[in-house]
Amino acid sequence: MKARATFATSLIAACFITATSAKATSLHIADTQASLNLPIPHDVMSGSDVTISDVLGRERSINIFAGFTRDIESVFKRLEAGSHNTTLLAPLNSAITRLPRKPWEDPQEYAALGQNAYDGRDGEDRAHRNLRRFVEAHVVPESPWAEGQKVQTLGGDTVWWEEKDGKKVIQPGGIEVSSVPNKVVNGEVWILEGARNYA
Repeated sequence: MKARATFATSLIAACFITATSAKATSLHIADTQASLNLPIPHDVMSGSDVTISDVLGRERSINIFAGFTRDIESVFKRLEAGSHNTTLLAPLNSAITRLPRKPWEDPQEYAALGQNAYDGRDGEDRAHRNLRRFVEAHVVPESPWAEGQKVQTLGGDTVWWEEKDGKKVIQPGGIEVSSVPNKVVNGEVWILEGARNYA
């Protein structure tokens, strides 16, 4: 129980630090741009060397998921590298908090191991493996990503998107894309109204 509390506390702390530093950074940038009468860009031009990992902290509405990506080394390295094009399907904070369980929890592990399933070193390893599965289910190793193009996520499941009533919808699951605020050298961040099935 103590390990799970420590793990959860570190996640909450990471989210708070991300939100605070993103706010401080964006305020500094905004002040500098305002003093020079420059427009504050929302999209980053693909000709620059800015990557997905550089812009994730800027979007406060997805800072919980952004923190999760930093906990999974292979994903973070991909988002940092300009050589691996990616469409990152980032659920809103509200979508993550509405989940029936934490992304690092698995009902089968609770059934097999009880309430202490995430205690101790083995429990932390299980939690990390489950969190990796959740994050990888939201990483599409393709950008640009054409409508109807079926692609395997890093987690191994097949996804595609289609346009319905003027909005992008991720399939399977019918998850609406809220916005695509960031287009950078190694791909795009798509903000989702919900989280993909990670069971």
